[in-house]
Amino acid sequence: MKNNFDLTQIHALAIDMDGVLWRGNDPLPGLTKFFNLLEQHRIKYILATNNASKTPQEYQRKLAGMGVSVEPDVVLTSSLATAAYLKNELPGGGRVFVVGQSGLIEAMANAGFEVMPDSSQPVDAVVAGIDFTLTYDKLRHAALLIQRGARFVGSNGDLTFPAEEGDWPGAGSILAAIEAATGVTPVTIGKPEPLMFQIAMQKMGSDAAHTAMLGDRLETDIAGGQRAGLKTILVTTGVDNESTIPVKGFYPDAVFSGINELADIWRSQLAG
Repeated sequence: MKNNFDLTQIHALAIDMDGVLWRGNDPLPGLTKFFNLLEQHRIKYILATNNASKTPQEYQRKLAGMGVSVEPDVVLTSSLATAAYLKNELPGGGRVFVVGQSGLIEAMANAGFEVMPDSSQPVDAVVAGIDFTLTYDKLRHAALLIQRGARFVGSNGDLTFPAEEGDWPGAGSILAAIEAATGVTPVTIGKPEPLMFQIAMQKMGSDAAHTAMLGDRLETDIAGGQRAGLKTILVTTGVDNESTIPVKGFYPDAVFSGINELADIWRSQLAG
């Protein structure tokens, strides 16, 4: 493990959730210890996840069920970042068709977009993310609307995400299906694209020199954090581990077995 990294210089964290704080509905070891450390030492944090399935309030409730209390405004999902992107692109609002869960649908509605149920009327954009109730009809509607000229926007490109039993198909797998049917490549918003990192630092009032990205996936969390100029910390409780680092070619500043070990070493360094 590459654990000689000076954690005392990190004053703010962008924290991924799936594979870092939990797998599926199972909290990972050290969860409450880790958040107690952040609170005790006033380390700012944003929970920055590519998972577009849930609203901030749903993530708040999930963490509460695991013994951790957070406010909804510390949760930054790729749904919220996607809504911010589209609101900038289409300031007058418009119609969208969503392939996704409540988190993505609610984010679009709250940003002023009319969410359409099917392809019977034209839309300005097809917005796609993870969808646990994906049907052929949803793919059909999305493909038809894009063929008719709608923009194609993806919440994130993660091909998989970690669950209790293994890796499930992620938003990127759904985007790939729609792209295969239309020949149109989506604009993707989530990590490793810069927007989420920029929003996170703005919300925390932090600078890149004293901010770290904590995640489990090299090509999104680590690569994106590095592109944004952040320090990067990998935990091996999710998708990637030390053996995949040289294969994928993204080298984090530090690697830990999980947030339990990270909390212990961080506390030790802060104690001097």
